[in-house]
Amino acid sequence: METTDSLTKINGMHRTQLGDSDFKRLAAFITAELGIKMPEIKKTMLQSRLQKRLHEIQMHSFSDYLDFVFSKEGISERVVMMDIVTTNKTDFFRESAHFDFLAERYLPEYVESSKRSVLKVWSAGCSSGEEPYTLAIVLSEFREKNRDFDFQITATDISTRMLHKAATAIYAEERVAPVSDHLKRKYLLRNKNGQTKTVRIVPELRSKVSFDQVNFMDDEYPVNGLYDVIFCRNVLIYFDRKTQEDVINKLCTKLKPGGHFFLGHSESITNFRVPLKQVKSTVYIKQG
Repeated sequence: METTDSLTKINGMHRTQLGDSDFKRLAAFITAELGIKMPEIKKTMLQSRLQKRLHEIQMHSFSDYLDFVFSKEGISERVVMMDIVTTNKTDFFRESAHFDFLAERYLPEYVESSKRSVLKVWSAGCSSGEEPYTLAIVLSEFREKNRDFDFQITATDISTRMLHKAATAIYAEERVAPVSDHLKRKYLLRNKNGQTKTVRIVPELRSKVSFDQVNFMDDEYPVNGLYDVIFCRNVLIYFDRKTQEDVINKLCTKLKPGGHFFLGHSESITNFRVPLKQVKSTVYIKQG
């Protein structure tokens, strides 16, 4: 018979097992609060991600941990727990066709048609910051040839841990492998300590990006004004279709008419009732 208090000792650390009832309790919370689908096959993943946290705060059962997390005293721990269970996968210049589209088609058209207003971009679901900093590089490169052009980037995520990492803007050298040598020399600072192989985004680029926490499941998103471009890529795949449609509609309330919306290459809005018209694969324009 499975119990939530069963312990296994691995590498010197006691590891408690996530029982069925506690998994269902946790999965229901994650789906309700984060919109993330949590089928039975995710049980091992949840257990693995949270075991270290239980050890850190010296709790020996998931049942006790969840009682604490869902209590009034556990509000701050609830944030930590959501950070731990949230998937954060990203890269510099991920799905590079989107950045090519911006540089070669969207930005020239924007400059030609705009009244020299500042381009506002929202990286929604920015994880550890690779996407907004890639955007900042692309837009900075364009600005060098178009001096009247300027931009601001808002980057949001639900994970406070990822937002802190993104704002710090320090990355292991292997993480910036997709960045060309030319752009590395312009926009990345190498750590002066030769033993620590990290780089940091230059201050000029960091100043163009602001970070804030947004939960897609909230009724309204606390971002200011309307945006010309919204990137929301490889985030919605974790939601069911009804939640995906709801999130896209809420995001579109923050997108200017004629503004562009970018999805991940594995995502689709087919049969969704949303105010978007396809421009090319996974690139859309807001109608109205």
